[in-house]
Amino acid sequence: MRLIDSHCHLDASEFDPDRSEVLQRANAAGVVAQLVPATTAASWPKLRQVCQGQAGLYPAYGLHPVFLAEHRPEHLDQLQQWIQRERPLAIGECGLDYFIEDLDHTAQAHYFDGQLALARRYDLPLIVHARRAVEAVILAIRKAGEVRGVVHSFAGSPEQAQQLWEHGFMIGLGGPVSYERARRLRQLAASMPLEHLLLETDAPDQPDAGIRGQRNEPGRLAHIAEVIAGLRGVAVAEVAAQTADNARRLFSLPTDPP
Repeated sequence: MRLIDSHCHLDASEFDPDRSEVLQRANAAGVVAQLVPATTAASWPKLRQVCQGQAGLYPAYGLHPVFLAEHRPEHLDQLQQWIQRERPLAIGECGLDYFIEDLDHTAQAHYFDGQLALARRYDLPLIVHARRAVEAVILAIRKAGEVRGVVHSFAGSPEQAQQLWEHGFMIGLGGPVSYERARRLRQLAASMPLEHLLLETDAPDQPDAGIRGQRNEPGRLAHIAEVIAGLRGVAVAEVAAQTADNARRLFSLPTDPP
């Protein structure tokens, strides 16, 4: 299998002690490419450094809503400069988070709308965070117009998923789909059109049921593919091939990543 992890925070400090070994295990599991989204402006230089020295790692630069306290209005201008200079394949991680109660919704919307505008201006896909905010994210996407991307770690309804792919957005699924109690998510994974699906780990977060409570790694993507293939009743190679093709199409990845 040749798998693509559409969302992995390989630059996170949890990987500092053994990042090379983590990459080796991912390669051994068939992961040939990873999209590595940013969280804050301060994290962009390290993210660039981590991705520069490794084939198959592709950075995305953005401002994550959970880190709202670290963002400043000028960071949107800086993000535009980084996009112009670094020419990333995507903008993100960005979006809205209504799970954390003290994150100001208006301030979140300011940064998300700013990144939607940059995505439209530079014709780049977005990597979107939408925790308990899927409906608000859909409304922002509609308002922005002519944008595309992926809503990662999707946890909305089947109807919301359909609205998203009708607006040019794919659905990212990872560790949560492996838990039997996630019935609605597993039903979506079993029934949604495969051409709108991306696989992800969100490592080091969101470990699958097989490594519950442990640090997640991109090499676990093979297990996610197996779970979804089992839910759909198809060969895992079919899930791997189609989702990898989806990722290449969305992010303009090389046809045959190293």
